[in-house]
Amino acid sequence: MQDKVVVVVGATGGIGSALSHKLANQGAQLILAARDSNNLSHLASQLSATAGQVLTVPTDITDRQQVDTLMDKAVAQFGHIDALVNAAGAGVMKPYGNLEPADLEAMLDVNFKGSFYTSQAAAELMQERKNGHICNLVGILGKHSMPMAAAYCASKFAVVGFSRCMAEELKRFGVKFTLFYFGGVNSPFWDNVQLKVDRKKMLSTQTAADAIFYALSAEPQAVPMEINLQPESHLFF
Repeated sequence: MQDKVVVVVGATGGIGSALSHKLANQGAQLILAARDSNNLSHLASQLSATAGQVLTVPTDITDRQQVDTLMDKAVAQFGHIDALVNAAGAGVMKPYGNLEPADLEAMLDVNFKGSFYTSQAAAELMQERKNGHICNLVGILGKHSMPMAAAYCASKFAVVGFSRCMAEELKRFGVKFTLFYFGGVNSPFWDNVQLKVDRKKMLSTQTAADAIFYALSAEPQAVPMEINLQPESHLFF
């Protein structure tokens, strides 16, 4: 990953932060995106001792104009991008009958539209260079259903749909897609989710980051199309 230019969206979250540290230690050039500028600055200061260049861009990925600005700034500083990692996400877990319109809109805006806008904008740049790698963190609920997760599953199943379509369109341009179906990961995602879960039995953010790094650093002719990684305590087949 030495000198590879990687955009990490949701960089200040649990998985995004762990991945950013790992990439920095391996010499990657990083563009870190998240909504909170203070958290971004704090993360960048942590990485300064080991990273190459680090660019922070506060970004609301539900706004396509802000996504375009993110990519423009990345290209202005680094000339191109080699990879995009979509690690941003939000969760609302309620019985389907208790879901408000705002709940569904929030899930679709962040999880679906945000991932679509960033993938679309990155793919446009990668297609021109005939090279690139887009990693979308879907989660296991983009493959399997679960009670209390109707809106969340809807948004994540949508990410799978557009990612597969884009992968088909872009494979002749050398743009690869990897979908990650992580089970429960012990990250701040769960801080505001009203479900009884045993976070001690979840995957660590470092384990998730290791899986993403594996995909990003695979030899050029290898395409890890899907990575399904779940905690032993709660397996979906």
